[in-house]
Amino acid sequence: MTFETIRAKDIEEYIGKPNTFIIDIRDVDEYSTGHIPTALNIPYLDFDYYKNSILKEWLLILYCDRGNLSLLLARELSKEGYQVKNIYGGLHAYRGVLEY
Repeated sequence: MTFETIRAKDIEEYIGKPNTFIIDIRDVDEYSTGHIPTALNIPYLDFDYYKNSILKEWLLILYCDRGNLSLLLARELSKEGYQVKNIYGGLHAYRGVLEY
């Protein structure tokens, strides 16, 4: 399976969609300093623990600080059959969109 990388400015179209989850994979302290609206926090190091409670039919939109770690996780999850999208540039890119 493959996954798609989306632009930060396109995230708004996914917020609030049924069976779509925006997931911030940064640690809890980083998440608490700010995140994309409606994003759940599942830190990268804890993801395997929670993975079994995530249905493969759900769309997961992953991000981290700059998009590198979420890209790795998206690749791994897509190989396991999950529907995944990664935000190119992560939260850094999203915050840049907000400044315009």
